[in-house]
Amino acid sequence: MSQVVAVAPVLPPYRYPQQEITDALAGVVLPGGADRQLLDRVHGSAGVAYRNLALPLDAYATLVGFGAANDAFIEVGTELGGRAVKEALADAGLRPDEIDLMVTTSVTGIAAPSLDARLIPVLGLRSDIRRVPMFGLGCTAGAAGLARVADLLRGDPDGVAVLLSVELCSLTVQRDDTSVANLVASGLFGDGAAAVVMVGDRRAAALGLPGPAIVGSASRVYPGTERALGWDVVDTGFRIVLSADIPSIVESHLGGDVTEFLAGHGLTVRDVNEWVVHPGGPKVLDAAQAALGLPDAALRRTRASLSAAGNLSSSSVLHQLADLVGDGAPRNGTTAVVLAMGPGFATEAVLLRW
Repeated sequence: MSQVVAVAPVLPPYRYPQQEITDALAGVVLPGGADRQLLDRVHGSAGVAYRNLALPLDAYATLVGFGAANDAFIEVGTELGGRAVKEALADAGLRPDEIDLMVTTSVTGIAAPSLDARLIPVLGLRSDIRRVPMFGLGCTAGAAGLARVADLLRGDPDGVAVLLSVELCSLTVQRDDTSVANLVASGLFGDGAAAVVMVGDRRAAALGLPGPAIVGSASRVYPGTERALGWDVVDTGFRIVLSADIPSIVESHLGGDVTEFLAGHGLTVRDVNEWVVHPGGPKVLDAAQAALGLPDAALRRTRASLSAAGNLSSSSVLHQLADLVGDGAPRNGTTAVVLAMGPGFATEAVLLRW
């Protein structure tokens, strides 16, 4: 089994309380100040206290067009992603030229060459590094990325791999769009990145580093839910598709799917010591908690993450994983589930064990 040996979460330096962001974005998303009461209500109920943004808050008033937003994504994403990888490698005690594989995921911008290619000269990565850029998995990609890297390392037990997530959600907010979906997105999503260093089982034995092994994973896509969550790509960029049906989809399916997944490993929901759940918003978290029959304490880390930084798309579960891995608590015998929901509509689950 492959092992997670380091997780480095990073946030851009521009940090603001939720109310300050609401006041600034009112002039961006609301033409002529329309629907300000609705905006205040939506932002106020998002469960978010602070968010970090890719750009200074006043820059969003003049950020016009898909091209400008995507240019910012490439510039900031390369810098933020490079920071995350450097910090993760330092924590693992590994050099950049020891990385054999990099899987990179984002759903908030596009780049060709991809971010991983741009980081080769910045970080001093080998020119023969294997690269797997992923787009389209959205919020599930943090969990799915862990699973896919583990799949690849199964065939390379001496290998060193990095999973890099970069999500700059603020750059996708649409101007003069008073749809409820855009108002929700403008109040819920934050910006951040995270890097995870993983090693194959023989390399793990040689290094002797602490960290959980990836025991197994499961993926599920629910037919007929394609319009529940995702993007419509329009002239102004990525316009969010966000259905009010998501909590009911989660509550209807998640419990049975997770129960089946755990049973395949001889476990029940009650056997799981730690839950790392994507913070899709308060209603989605309530639905997940109800579906799994979890006590309030089980999602304390997730709700705290939502409050402190907002929904970071694929980076969110990795930020929580960093908190779990780095909190210094003894973990021998501990089991954890990383669980994320995203476009498809889909879920991804990963089982970890220390």
